[in-house]
Amino acid sequence: MNIRIYNDSYKDKMIEMILEARAALGLSPSVRSDLYDVNSNYLDKGDMFWIAVDENDEVIGCLGYSRIESTNEAFLHRFYIKPSMKRKGIGTLLLKTAEKSMLESGIVISKVHLGEERDKWFESYSFYPKNGYVRYAPRYMKKDLRTVT
Repeated sequence: MNIRIYNDSYKDKMIEMILEARAALGLSPSVRSDLYDVNSNYLDKGDMFWIAVDENDEVIGCLGYSRIESTNEAFLHRFYIKPSMKRKGIGTLLLKTAEKSMLESGIVISKVHLGEERDKWFESYSFYPKNGYVRYAPRYMKKDLRTVT
């Protein structure tokens, strides 16, 4: 498995993986519009987006972040792992990659919005606290990256 900065050659594979992940969660078969143009919605703005790719060059995960303008904070976005590949450390590796990149870019607070239907997003509600995130509002968590060792 390899974590790579997103490039358009993986767009179709990424979208297919996201649709599979959403279906496994019982969510609608849709993809947010920002994912159809990751370059202009993330990379061209100075934000970041990664994909996890397996040994067969298939996309098995993705994660991005967007800096909150005029702050040293960022929101994580579009964190998906292929259902058959969960609980193998891919999500943790993607998250650590994002957190390291944020710190290197002067971002010290990482934030995430959790899904509104807790029963569908139950994995997020347990994953983030295990990785040092704390609730600061209903459905929102954050982590001070300066405490990362």
